[in-house]
Amino acid sequence: MHFLDGALFPENQQKLVITAAPYGPEWLPSDFPEDIAVSMKDQVQKAVDCYNAGATVLHVHVREEDGKGSKRLSKFNELLARLRDAVPDMVLQVGGSISFAPETEGEKAKWLSDDTRHMLAELKPKPDQVTVTVNTSQMNVVEQMEPADIAGTSLAEPEMYKAYREMVVPGGPGWAEEHVRRLTAAGIQSAFQFYNINSFETVERMIRRGVYKGPLVMNWVAIGGGMDAPNIYNLANFVRATPDGAMLTLESSMRNVLPINMMAIALGLHVRCGIEDNIWTQDRKSKMGTVKQIEQLVRISREVGREVATGKEARRICKIDVFYNSIEETLAKNGFAPNRVREQHSPAQKAA
Repeated sequence: MHFLDGALFPENQQKLVITAAPYGPEWLPSDFPEDIAVSMKDQVQKAVDCYNAGATVLHVHVREEDGKGSKRLSKFNELLARLRDAVPDMVLQVGGSISFAPETEGEKAKWLSDDTRHMLAELKPKPDQVTVTVNTSQMNVVEQMEPADIAGTSLAEPEMYKAYREMVVPGGPGWAEEHVRRLTAAGIQSAFQFYNINSFETVERMIRRGVYKGPLVMNWVAIGGGMDAPNIYNLANFVRATPDGAMLTLESSMRNVLPINMMAIALGLHVRCGIEDNIWTQDRKSKMGTVKQIEQLVRISREVGREVATGKEARRICKIDVFYNSIEETLAKNGFAPNRVREQHSPAQKAA
């Protein structure tokens, strides 16, 4: 991205799009009973509360009635249908893992099979986005967590800690390309989860080869554990590679979430918060639910003069339902340089 004179002035920035991640599949309801919605009715109400607080993108996971993360796509269909009625202007973004929570004690936290995740393209009603991971990577979500972050929660139990520490995200090239094709055919936007510059470059190559022809909407996931660490050097390197036409949201973990989001607000980027990422205030004196985190970001953004997007504005900024007709159009709309064209030389030129 280019930061020309005035790039830090709010009048030269997009309105802020806030992604809420309120369902937190890594937690059990007993970890934060005041904020973790379990019943279908409460899960829908949580979305309404997030929207009313200022979030316009909803990162969707689903719980069963027993509180465990659901791996049944029928439950996603049920929740999506209810959400369409309850928050019609909200961008519905289904988490591509479906649920990585262990089903039984001692089982590893893991993403579901390639074929099962492909079935996200068949959800009815269709979501606006499905998150797409690219390149197989370690996803040790506890690496950046301090002991006090998980004290008294299920993640402090040795078996659960080990399960999440050893988690791996499967995202090989064949699966990723097929997944993007299926989502596009279903009219669902691929919301790319980039763990470092390498995964970004892989998607750029997919665009340049015509595998993906749509807006580049992405999260920089800075949680360590096989992904970028949340520091200014990694962020600057990633932002420098990001083309001007892309939409970039920053995502981090625990008490790194707020400072990383403050950087995003200042730079004209977009933010994500919620108990899937963090459950604490910055002084760690009390837990902080998703709605309170959203309200905090709204206050900060307005303090620096940057307005928060409405649902309709967020859909426009995300370019929901937009796809392109060619490689050239995709590159141009996203702000990439065009593909290189090989020069054609005449026999006389070659001889010279």
